[in-house]
Amino acid sequence: MGTLYGYVRVSTQEQNEDRQLISMIEVGIKAKNIFMDKQSGKDFERNSYRRLIRKMRENDILYIKSIDRLGRNYEEIIEQWRILTKEKKIDIVVLDMPILDTRREKDLLGTFLSDIVLQVLSFVAENERKNIHQRQMEGIAAARLRGVRFGRPIKPLPANFGQVYEKWVANEISGKQAAELCDMPLTSFYRRAGKLKEQQA
Repeated sequence: MGTLYGYVRVSTQEQNEDRQLISMIEVGIKAKNIFMDKQSGKDFERNSYRRLIRKMRENDILYIKSIDRLGRNYEEIIEQWRILTKEKKIDIVVLDMPILDTRREKDLLGTFLSDIVLQVLSFVAENERKNIHQRQMEGIAAARLRGVRFGRPIKPLPANFGQVYEKWVANEISGKQAAELCDMPLTSFYRRAGKLKEQQA
């Protein structure tokens, strides 16, 4: 039997990876052989995952907690599974789905059943990702209809902005002078002046 490796992924820095790490330790994987990314699963351009792939050799075993920890993109999950099992000739064990254990039933029927289950679960993982994104977009749209504003709040204009703006429009002062008089960065002055000009047009 080859070396045991574990792959852990959480989507953001704030998410907790403990549940996945505990699962890896329980099956006997050494801490030095557990690779972790704190990154979205939309693709496989992840530093730790890439280092893990380079390190694994034929007959090694890769453990993941669930199929969506490997990735969220249906086609890319299938492609990575093919690369790992067919090209690199390693085994994969999905802890939350015992049927996805390539060490078992290596005959044609066993491989066929595993491939079907993998494709179904990969499709479900990607579909859920799309549903989450859709719900987020619908939630944002609903919040905007209620008047909720997103992003940093816009700073109020300084009291003298109108007078300074008129002088700048009349070419009595430069943009740099206008920004200094308003105690604003030059780019901010131009941006707010542009908006005011649009409103007056």
